[in-house]
Amino acid sequence: MIRVLLADDQAMVRGALATVLGLESDIEVVGQVGSGDEVVAAARETKPDVALLDVQMPGKDGLEAAADLRAALPSCRVIICTTFGRPGYLARAMAAGAAGFVVKDAPPEQLVEAVRRVHSGLRVVDPALAAESLATGASPLTARERDVLREAKDGSTVADVARAVHLSEGTVRNHLSAAIGKTGARTRAEAVRVAEERGWL
Repeated sequence: MIRVLLADDQAMVRGALATVLGLESDIEVVGQVGSGDEVVAAARETKPDVALLDVQMPGKDGLEAAADLRAALPSCRVIICTTFGRPGYLARAMAAGAAGFVVKDAPPEQLVEAVRRVHSGLRVVDPALAAESLATGASPLTARERDVLREAKDGSTVADVARAVHLSEGTVRNHLSAAIGKTGARTRAEAVRVAEERGWL
């Protein structure tokens, strides 16, 4: 029996995934959580073989939760299952130790097969996304540039961003300028949009 933990902030989606997986004779859903912060504790309690994590969740996102889970329970294999098939997410998921990456609009049988294949030790990646990821390349943004862009996302002033990331205003301006240049944008709002579309944030 393959024991599966589900993490998705949308209860309806989580329930649908549990139902699809629960129909299989060799798969048992042993836990469900709605935020990235709950993943490690739930995994310690339920001892899953495979964790199916959404990317965008409250608290820690699925990519951060994947890295934490791999550190806490290395035997648990992670599949990122997301609506957002963005190349940058794929690269970050693999860097976080995920063994699989599937998009939610894939047919249910593909998800079931991904769980089985990942449990058997293989890697599973949506082929169209893998091709796009190779074409797009890795994120050019540094960790600090990502932090600054994330904080600037809601239109915060340079002073607000500087306080949030504990940097001087001049350093924040430098990081924003670099991020704008690397994304080929004209404004920081456009840089945020480009970085989000490519999964770099």
